[in-house]
Amino acid sequence: MSPRKPAQPKMGDAVRLSADGLAKVLGDLEARLLTAVWQFDEPVTARTVHEMVIVEHEVALLTVVTVLNKLVEKQILTRRKLHGLLHYEAAMAPGDFHDFVSRRMVEGVIDFAPERLAACFVDVLAERDPAQLDRLARLVDEARRRRG
Repeated sequence: MSPRKPAQPKMGDAVRLSADGLAKVLGDLEARLLTAVWQFDEPVTARTVHEMVIVEHEVALLTVVTVLNKLVEKQILTRRKLHGLLHYEAAMAPGDFHDFVSRRMVEGVIDFAPERLAACFVDVLAERDPAQLDRLARLVDEARRRRG
């Protein structure tokens, strides 16, 4: 019997280009809560997450619980009962989540104008981060070598 593949997050198709970071693909509060959960190395209660988030963002505990449960439904968080309290934990490490979302975004964009995507991508990298352009060149070379 083959091992079960971990469940993939259920992400919508909407991307908010004007938002920052995770809020591009999640709601603002979802992004704040997921970021807070990632800061712990163990499952965490909604109250603990609330206490962390309320420092910078006024929000009710019940709202935090509701949004954490929505992240569970989306398979971005997991939830289990420990010591009589519900605890939440990220289903994926931050890097794995970013890889998953980035791939989904590229797969969605490539259908829009595949003949222009590579050129636009290179132009934007050259403008914003030339070091990443060098990294892209190395990744392309590695992919070509693997293909033979």
